[in-house]
Amino acid sequence: MESKRIVGLGGRRRRFGASIRYVLTALVFNAVVFSSSAIWSVAAAETAPIRILALGDSLVAGFGLPAEQGFVPQLRAALAALGVRAEIQQGGVSGDTTAGGRARLAWALQAKPHVAIVELGGNDGLRGLDPADTKANLDDILRRLKAAKIPVLLAGMLAPPNLGREYGAEFNAIFPALAKKHGAMLYPFFLDGVAADPRFNQRDGIHPNAAGVKIIAARIAPYVKRLIVEAREKVYAR
Repeated sequence: MESKRIVGLGGRRRRFGASIRYVLTALVFNAVVFSSSAIWSVAAAETAPIRILALGDSLVAGFGLPAEQGFVPQLRAALAALGVRAEIQQGGVSGDTTAGGRARLAWALQAKPHVAIVELGGNDGLRGLDPADTKANLDDILRRLKAAKIPVLLAGMLAPPNLGREYGAEFNAIFPALAKKHGAMLYPFFLDGVAADPRFNQRDGIHPNAAGVKIIAARIAPYVKRLIVEAREKVYAR
């Protein structure tokens, strides 16, 4: 009787040991699969095109230019030269003010961009609109993008000199102040290297020609790339 109990106990031990080995094997297998999936997901995220919202006015819309020479395609090419694959949402509307950009932001976010470029304010300045209103509109745009966890590159603009020193000082200070407030990256002046140079502007002296847009895209692209890199680092750090 006793020997049978010993044999029975040994059988149960063998069955128990086999079960443990099975469970451990399954755990190891699942861990490998999970790790492989995680590695694949990170790799996919690093190689997949980044979605960029370009929210702006005629400078983003490519006013007066063939479609392939506008800001969006030229920025895409400039980013590609830096090793960045990007899908850029054309969010430029000619003649748009900061109030217009604010009104259509919800529509623009339907494409679920990863990052955003905000280029608005030029038409506010050209029309001599109250800088307080311009600031309030941009403030709301940046606040909503921040709430949606979308990193922003804010493109600064300078007031036309004919509006006077006081107006210019108030207007020009909007962009660095809001970038600091919302933790946005600042590109100080969207038309840097192009403004007031006849070689790089259309006949109206306001809108850049294809050569001017190429300069703008080349100068702003490193900022956009850094914005993307910092955004990805924040995601991986979570």
